[in-house]
Amino acid sequence: MKDLREKTLSSKRVYEGRILNLRVDQVLLPNGKESGREVVEFSEAVTIVAVTEDKKVLLVTQYRYPVSEVLLEAPAGKMDPRENPVACARRELQEETGYTAGSLEKICEFYTTPGFTNELMHVFLARDLTPGEQSPDEDEFVQVEAVPLQDAIAMIYNGKIRDGKTIAGLLAAYNMLKE
Repeated sequence: MKDLREKTLSSKRVYEGRILNLRVDQVLLPNGKESGREVVEFSEAVTIVAVTEDKKVLLVTQYRYPVSEVLLEAPAGKMDPRENPVACARRELQEETGYTAGSLEKICEFYTTPGFTNELMHVFLARDLTPGEQSPDEDEFVQVEAVPLQDAIAMIYNGKIRDGKTIAGLLAAYNMLKE
């Protein structure tokens, strides 16, 4: 099998921001030619499919500035430096929904958009939920909705849920729970 890896020849960070960085690399391709790669560096992140005893999932609505829309999503967030995925999932679930999970199980992970970013998303299934108080970040405005899991799956196919991490998480959790 042919080696498809690209070798980094040079790397230059062109932007350093609060939540992401942008670098431009020059690479050597498998065919010996050179090419440029633009890479958005982003921390790892989590998304949580929180399922209640009556098979409803906790989703949040929030305005997403880059797409100028209010989206329906699974609770999620980026990991703090040196934070592990489980701790981040527990923190984000509580902050965004107010709930804590008695059971938290990692069900998959995926790269969100590997064509331009290194963001790795960890997906968790949260069960045995206990309600509490939301504590979102000061620049975060979310509303919690409890939606029957079956309805949430239908919302993927009718275009009401369009967020990639939510789609991946809901489908993985649905598949896992129906076994």
